[in-house]
Amino acid sequence: MTCLVKSVFENFDWLGSRRGNKADFLSKMRRRPLPYLGGYLWLASVCVLLVSCGKSPTVEPQNSDSHLASLGSIEVTAKLMEIPEGAIFKRDLYDYATVLRYEVQQVHRGNLTNRAIYVAHYNPWKPRKEAPDQRVKMIGGNLRQFRGGDAHHMALEVPLDDYFMGGIINKYFGQETGPLYWAVWTDSSLP
Repeated sequence: MTCLVKSVFENFDWLGSRRGNKADFLSKMRRRPLPYLGGYLWLASVCVLLVSCGKSPTVEPQNSDSHLASLGSIEVTAKLMEIPEGAIFKRDLYDYATVLRYEVQQVHRGNLTNRAIYVAHYNPWKPRKEAPDQRVKMIGGNLRQFRGGDAHHMALEVPLDDYFMGGIINKYFGQETGPLYWAVWTDSSLP
């Protein structure tokens, strides 16, 4: 196989000029066409292989997360309106969910009737990727810390009682109108 390729490279320059005279090249081609064709076929197959093995980069839209698109029955971008005093506290031995108030900026999937929604987050003092544990497994996200005024891209489930049975800190008890949502996935959202 090496001599086939070598003979092709010896008799043909890639810029189009042939080494030697044209009649000499054509007479060699008539006598032994397979070495030349085999070399070209080998070269073409190597080129096809190299092109097909190279993966073209896929560009995903910013803040696109497969978890956001697949988890939960509702997907929203919403602004965290405030964090009530005492709603988030660090307790290693006490797992809880706290309810936070959001103003919906955009509904990506599902139906919402209220512009203001109340969302429960499990162990809110932990970054979302560290929040899952033996009790609550299917939550996460890239949000590191809750701050009032920040926008969050969330996958939600409703009603809360179907997804979490445990301690709930709800500083809005009696004020909320509508269901309490369960945050399945929470990512920070750029404005």
